[in-house]
Order: sequence, then structure tokens, then C-alpha cells
Amino acid sequence: MEKWQQDIQQWINSEQFVQATLSQPRRKDGDQPAKMIIRPVQLKDGAHYQFESHFANKVLHQNVRVEEAAGQLLELLGQQYRQALVKTRDADVQLLFNKKGGAAVRTSPSSGGAARQANTEHNRQKNRILEEGKPAPFLVELGIMTPEGRVHAKKQDKYRQINRFLEMVTDVLDALPTDREIKIVDFGCGKSYLTFALYHLLAVEQGRDISVVGLDLKEDVIAFCSSLAEKLAYDKLRFLVGDIADYNELDSVDMVVTLHACDTATDAALAKAVGWGASVIMSVPCCQHELFRQISNDTLTPLLSQGLLKERFSALITDAARGNLLEVLGYKVNMLEFVDPEHTPKNLLIRAVSSRHKELSINKWEQYESFRNFLHISPALERMLSDRWPSGDINIEGTKK
Repeated sequence: MEKWQQDIQQWINSEQFVQATLSQPRRKDGDQPAKMIIRPVQLKDGAHYQFESHFANKVLHQNVRVEEAAGQLLELLGQQYRQALVKTRDADVQLLFNKKGGAAVRTSPSSGGAARQANTEHNRQKNRILEEGKPAPFLVELGIMTPEGRVHAKKQDKYRQINRFLEMVTDVLDALPTDREIKIVDFGCGKSYLTFALYHLLAVEQGRDISVVGLDLKEDVIAFCSSLAEKLAYDKLRFLVGDIADYNELDSVDMVVTLHACDTATDAALAKAVGWGASVIMSVPCCQHELFRQISNDTLTPLLSQGLLKERFSALITDAARGNLLEVLGYKVNMLEFVDPEHTPKNLLIRAVSSRHKELSINKWEQYESFRNFLHISPALERMLSDRWPSGDINIEGTKK
């Protein structure tokens, strides 16, 4: 018997056990729960452990005697589920199982008890989704945290960025499905700090049934990310070499993430997301040259005659046009500050969430037409989605044919 198996038996029999969440079932035939939560309960006939099974449309409970609970839990771990988070009074233990059933074990300070007390004492430290002092395996592997959970001094900005991104994701989780697998695509994933963070939050911490595809043009980056995903036993996280415009593997996607896709590559990603009917879109634009070459307006000559001002103004109107067009299609759009502007001027994130009853907004379209024609622009996103607008095609100057 391996040490982690011995530890679980000891925790359950000594009342150290707080809760276990089992996720990522090996079978997808509907007979196996998508997630299981095990916790101690006190019944009329004494202490038991409750095994709570979460199916697509129902939740079942089974109360198991203490002397039988360890054996039943160990039978589930590794054989039927690929991930588990076991919380005890003293520590949180994350178990990641590979295809052969071998376990990678990560131990961190308890998220309750002493850890909560320490958090209270250090009340000036901001509460974050990924807490410092509680090592997350992917952050350790990516060199952001030490194995003890301390954030490296030079990685503080990246650590804050990751947490900020997860905060913005958490705000819109209600828009994602709960009765089936959630499909996520990350265009231009790069080294995939945020891709791994998203998988960790949804699959590991929350036990959701998800599949994630990361796409990038750099073969060496994709090879690195694929190797790390395998090492972490993130079995439903895949990385592929490819271009946004050419990716056609999926017919529908629930969430699309695109970070720093250059110029109209951002528009290509947004158009893909719309075509897939994505419920959530998270997009951080990068360099934006297209409208800089198009914009003209005599009234705005004092602004447009200055190259630097014109460049910044062009970036703003590019994202304004993107947001307005998504609103025409029934999305609720927020422009959010992604990172502190002290660290980068490219700090804007477009978050779009689909409404339950999505339909074209004629009012938003009329607002957009007025905006577009005033500036004499023809944004790429409008052209890419030309068959979806209420008033037909446009020409390059941005006026109706």
C-alpha cells in the first residue's frame, strides 16, 4: 500500500478527514458520477461518511460507516477518477492520477483552520483565488511559486495577472453549462500561464467536467505545454500547433480565450467564437493597426494629425467597435482593466457573455452604424460576420452598399 493510501486510512479513522472532492471520471458513459464529494456526517446511529454523487441531472447520497469508508474511497481513487482534492485539518492534498493509475501527490497547508487564522492575522494581504502559501502544482512547474507556495519576487506581476484573470472568469461561471462537458479554446495560448490556471480552477479546484484546447503557432511552446500537461495529469488539456483562422476541429465551443492576438487576429478569434455560439469570450487585444490606416474625420484633425494620439485613439475605437458589434449579437460586454497600467499599456480585456435569449439588437446596430460612418472605418470583425447584420453588406469605406 502506497503512503497516500495509508494516510487516507489514518485520516478517516482518526477524524482528521474534512472533505474529499473526486473529479475527472475515467468513464463517460453516464453511469459514473461526474464528481463525488465525501464528507463526515453525524447520524442518529453514529458517525458516518456521506458519499455525494453528482450526475448530469441528479445528486445521490450514500451514507457509509466509518470502518468501511476508507476502503470505498480508496477503491474510487485512481481506478475511477483521475483527480482528487483531499482536505484534512492540517493539510490539503491534491492527487493526480496518470493513465496507469500512478499518483502524483501535492501537499499544501490547510485552506481552513490555521491557514485561515494566518490569513486573518495578515489582513493586509489581499485574498486571491490562488493563495500564496498554498502551492498550486502548475505554478510551481512554471516557476512562479516555490514548492512551499511562496511566490518568487520576480514573478509577482505574473501571479497578480493570473489571479486577476481568474477573478474575471469566476464572475461569469454561471453562463457556462453544468449538465455536460464545458468546451474551452485558448487562441494564441503562448506559454499558457492562464490556460493552466483556467484548467486548475475549473477542473481541479471545482471538479467541473471540461476539455481545453490551447492553440499557438510556435512548435517549441506547444511541445513544452503538452509535456507539462502530461506531467500534471491534466488529461483533458491539449495543445496544438495551428492558426486561429484554420482551426476547425470543433463544431461548438462554450468559452473562447484569446490573449494578445495581433491586429485582426483578435477579430478572427472573436468571429470564431461567435460562430461557435460561445457563451463566454475573454479577449485581450494586442497591436491594432487596421483602423489607424482607415480613420478620417475633419472635425478630429487636431487629434488625428498627431501620430501618437492617432495610434492610441485607433486602438480605443477598434475595441469600441468590437464591443458594440458583440452587443448587436446579444452579448453583454464589459471592458475591464486586466493588469495595472504601470506594467503595460495593453491592459484591456474584452469580456462578453451571451444572454440566455440572444437576438439581434437593432438599436445597438444603429448606434454602431453612426459610430462607424462618423469615423469612416470598416472594422474587420464586421466584414468577417457580414451575414449576421441587419442591414447587409458594407464597402471598404464603411457605408452601406
